[in-house]
Amino acid sequence: QVQLVESGGGLAQAGGSLRLSCRASGNIVSINVLGWFRQSPGKEREVVATMSSSGNRNYTDSVKGRFTISREKARSTVYLQMNSLKPEDTGAYLCYYRDYYTNRQVWGKGTLVTVSS
Repeated sequence: QVQLVESGGGLAQAGGSLRLSCRASGNIVSINVLGWFRQSPGKEREVVATMSSSGNRNYTDSVKGRFTISREKARSTVYLQMNSLKPEDTGAYLCYYRDYYTNRQVWGKGTLVTVSS
C-alpha cells in the first residue's frame, strides 16, 4: 500500500504563486512516477505534471513555463511550484504515484487551489 498526503493548497490572486507538496509513504518502489493531476469544476481529471524517479519531467501544455515539478528523493516527496497563476488553474490538485513494475496507480485525496481574478 502507498499513501499520498498533499499540502499547500489555498487561495491566490491571478499572477500569484503557490507551492504544493505531496509526501509518499508505504511500499514505494525504486522506479516510479510521482506527479499531479487536476480536477476542475465541470472538467475531467487531467494530468498537470509528472516526474519519474530518473528525473524525466512532463507538463501539460497549459502550465509549461509557469509550473515546475521537483522531487526530494530522501523524503519521497514531490513538489509543484505554481507561478503566474490563472483563474483556470482553479481546482483540486491530486498527488499521483505509479509503480513502474506493476503499473499500479494511486491518487491522493487532493488539495484545493482557488485562483481569483
